[in-house]
Amino acid sequence: MNFVGLAIGQVWTGDGVSSDWYTLLNQAPWTPPGWVFGLAWTTIAITFSLLMTSFYLKNSTKSLRLFFPALILNISWNPIFFGLQWVWTGLVVLILLSYFIYAIIDCNRKMYGWKYAWLGLPYFIWLMVATSLDMYISVMN
Repeated sequence: MNFVGLAIGQVWTGDGVSSDWYTLLNQAPWTPPGWVFGLAWTTIAITFSLLMTSFYLKNSTKSLRLFFPALILNISWNPIFFGLQWVWTGLVVLILLSYFIYAIIDCNRKMYGWKYAWLGLPYFIWLMVATSLDMYISVMN
């Protein structure tokens, strides 16, 4: 499901980080090169898929219930940010998404320790970077 979400999001992203609109924005000095975004999301999709598989195999319905709003928020950010160019709304989506990903990690950690919970950390860390980038763009443009 994570890879399907990535594919759907990519459809709405279009040229994304290489688009004229995005490249002409006043961007944060810590904005990574475009290829880092693809690498980050591939890593996230793999690690988060493993985390969610562990939930599924352990029949953790609470964690799975948290996954679906996170998936919807993740998919919706691309059309909001890149398609509609609503950077402030995109920031709100990222903050909400960060909450759900944190809740998923924390739920797993409380139930099973860090054995699998660490698999959500790449996603959460990337969301902190993405949120800071979106906030910078929102304030400076």
